[in-house]
Amino acid sequence: MSVRAMCVRVVLVCTGNTCRSPMAAALFEHYARSEPRLEGVEVDVKSAGLQAVEGEPASPAAVRAMRARGLSLDDHRARPFDGEMASADLILTMTERHKAEIILRHPEAAANVYTLKEYAADPSGRDIADPFGGDDEVYEATLREIETAVAKAVERLAKERTQGQ
Repeated sequence: MSVRAMCVRVVLVCTGNTCRSPMAAALFEHYARSEPRLEGVEVDVKSAGLQAVEGEPASPAAVRAMRARGLSLDDHRARPFDGEMASADLILTMTERHKAEIILRHPEAAANVYTLKEYAADPSGRDIADPFGGDDEVYEATLREIETAVAKAVERLAKERTQGQ
């Protein structure tokens, strides 16, 4: 992954692109904007789903959980992961299964695909469970897990960029 570029394209991926990946993308963008080592670097963050139905809104519980952190998913619309996204500088998935499916579909992207927790060097495992259908407490727990991993992932990205200069 080249982090020396003035633009780093990041895609966060889950299954339906209505819960985990939109929450992770909004947080990633938020953390990247406030990371001093990424000043002057455009961090282009998108989210997608491997089985997304184009145009679906974020789940209401995901919207509520993000709103509690002052971030909005009101305008989010689901989109399927595609070949253009496979050329991103960094592809972060919510599970090992998502990672394996992307590599199977787009072997040329393999070097840039990690689970979010893997890239964040999170020792608690590699998968973030799908909260779909759960209550607000389930979404909040999932969001806390994502937020911890995203903070570490942005820190790693910033560190790699600084070392790469």
